[in-house]
Amino acid sequence: MVAGVNNALLCLSGPLRPEITVAYVAVSLIFFNSGLSLKTEELTSALLHVRLHLFVQSFTLVFFPLAVWMLLRVLELTAIDQWLLRGLQTVSCMPPPVSSAVILTKAVGGNEAAAIFNSAFGSFLGIVVTPVLLLLFLGSSSSVPFSSIFSQLFMTVVVPLVLGQVCRGFLRELLERRKPPFGAVSSCVLLMIIYTTFCDTFSNPNIELDPTSLLLVILIIFSIQISFMLLTFAFSTRSGSGFSPADTVAIMFCSTHKSLTLGIPMLKIVFEGYEHLSLISVPLLIYHPAQILLGSILVPSIRGWMTSRHKSVLLLR
Repeated sequence: MVAGVNNALLCLSGPLRPEITVAYVAVSLIFFNSGLSLKTEELTSALLHVRLHLFVQSFTLVFFPLAVWMLLRVLELTAIDQWLLRGLQTVSCMPPPVSSAVILTKAVGGNEAAAIFNSAFGSFLGIVVTPVLLLLFLGSSSSVPFSSIFSQLFMTVVVPLVLGQVCRGFLRELLERRKPPFGAVSSCVLLMIIYTTFCDTFSNPNIELDPTSLLLVILIIFSIQISFMLLTFAFSTRSGSGFSPADTVAIMFCSTHKSLTLGIPMLKIVFEGYEHLSLISVPLLIYHPAQILLGSILVPSIRGWMTSRHKSVLLLR
């Protein structure tokens, strides 16, 4: 156990320097890579898909927190650690992620432009909405430095995306001829984020976790993700929904994924000095790698579904 903690501390303060490489470089690289690979006309078209954006943001910032709140009213009657349950509520209040949903949508071949817009817009919206939700469900009177969080998001999301689009304008012919492995680059960066997150989970020797409660919380997290993905899939594929298969993929990932890169810093700000902050943070630290693991497992199945839908559309023409 001591060796594991030492390895985690080495990861956090060693040559990887995740407080810089993950918080700034990794996320920026993902969005620069997306800007470089995404056709400008696709991104412009995505901005006008208001119905899709409204559904994603309403689901993740309104329905998700309320549904989890109702679920916790039942789970509070069990023997599960109450601070871990409150941690589940904090997960539900988080905005969409700025990386994983985009990468998984791209891996499937979904509407990447819509995923990028909702990830960026949801993150900026979460700067205001998430603290309000945390105050409403858990209670905290700390002031949140909106300007500093907004500035960090702008520099790590918007600026790299714009730079990628500008570079694409100069390198369009070269990129279309060489076809660089954009997906592989994003996946490698995301792997580094997962690794440092895992280290961060076990780097605090003061966390006292009940193994049974932890196992049950992990099962609950996977159950929530699967249930909500099925729910968004059912809604977005029903007749008359107006969403294409590519839109459905973006909706499934953006609506059910939660941001770790924004979530953990915001928890530390809103609950500064709170003695149970470590326990409350654990579900979010589990949720992030869990959503990536589940999404990665489902990529081949979702891609197969998209292919079959495209074939059926072509046969009908």
